[in-house]
Amino acid sequence: MKDISTTSYRSSRNSAYPKKRPSPSGISKYHKTSPLGPPPVTRRTPYSAKAALLQQRQRQAQITALRRQGIFLEEEYREDIRFYMHEMERYTMSSSQSMDQQPEIRWHMRPCLVDFLVEIHFTFRLRPETLYLTLNIVDRYVSRRIVYIKHYQLVGCAALWIAAKFEDAKERVPTVQELAQICRDTYDESAFIQMEGHVLQTIQWTLGHPTAEAWLRLMCCEPSIEEERVQHVARFLMEITLFHREFIKYPPSSIALGALTLALFLCGKPRRIFEETEECLEIVDCLDSRLAKHVNDLSETLVKKYSYAFYSKAATFVVQYYLQGGRFVRQSFITLPMTPTRPSTSGASTPMSATTSVSDLSDDFPLTPTSPSSFSPEPFSSSFLSEDDKENLPTTFEPVINKQRTEVPPDHFLPHDFVAFGRPALHHLNGSPRMTAVS
Repeated sequence: MKDISTTSYRSSRNSAYPKKRPSPSGISKYHKTSPLGPPPVTRRTPYSAKAALLQQRQRQAQITALRRQGIFLEEEYREDIRFYMHEMERYTMSSSQSMDQQPEIRWHMRPCLVDFLVEIHFTFRLRPETLYLTLNIVDRYVSRRIVYIKHYQLVGCAALWIAAKFEDAKERVPTVQELAQICRDTYDESAFIQMEGHVLQTIQWTLGHPTAEAWLRLMCCEPSIEEERVQHVARFLMEITLFHREFIKYPPSSIALGALTLALFLCGKPRRIFEETEECLEIVDCLDSRLAKHVNDLSETLVKKYSYAFYSKAATFVVQYYLQGGRFVRQSFITLPMTPTRPSTSGASTPMSATTSVSDLSDDFPLTPTSPSSFSPEPFSSSFLSEDDKENLPTTFEPVINKQRTEVPPDHFLPHDFVAFGRPALHHLNGSPRMTAVS
């Protein structure tokens, strides 16, 4: 005979505590609710909510654009990718000491070759990475093989052909016939093919060189996205380093960081002081001294290229800045002010610590302190601060361009006038370089 009381108790218990449906993952989780109810939701004004939503949408759009270009790195793989890029740039470095031992090639010939390659690169609208990979291939080949003057231009064209095949789209890669025509039929078409194979064998088919352009793209989107003008000025400064010997010994990551540091300073933007290294500051000093002394000796092709509005007229801005006498100034680290401590009261019978006063020990209310006659309402005035606190004042950053004379330089000093062009590749371009189609 069943016990009716037990059965009724179980049925009432089941109705009071219904069984939960099992979790699809096999683990049931019990979430305890607070007896006070859900936490209060912070209310925002419609304006602040709309501004936050707009900022979030802009950030998502920027990240989507960076992902489409292959620049944005996911956090899960970011450190691994950077570590691999640092390894590859050390592995693909060239040796300036080996290039010094060439029997015929001299360093004063390098600007002529780079100027020629910059013009071809600009004419065919190739990617920026292609130019840096081209010069890296040339330097690695010259570091390992003896190159004669009559073959120097052939090596440069073969390296540009290899880099364009590796970096650019198929329809933008120049053909052998176009390369032979650019060189005015100095070399046969078969010479380009033979030199291409010889260069690839010499560098052991290693083309994964992290260029300075690749490093600059990463730096300009982390931790914050830099302005377009800053990026264009940094690209102009990076291409200047391709012309000179003293920059070959530095890795591309340091070149990119040095160019970005100087570009931020020239544009009056806050620098990334805690990311700057001693090697980066050496590059900045070298670039700054070269521009201050030889700003009129810059490549005509390079100045013309970066004088377009498409590149924010970066060449015009940099040349005008140094013609006015502007120079880069290193900024020392800002010392944070120290936390003030209460001085110990003399004459007290009870031993006290440095943070204990007489008013803390008494039961009466503390008296209102009388302000001295020399009290200044300004919190950082000289009369209010002690000698130690004066040294810890935060310094404000002010670009040097504001301290220089503000006269407008004569028109004949601007790059549009002192640069004379006789080359058809850049002479017949009108408007933005992207609007002109390559015939």
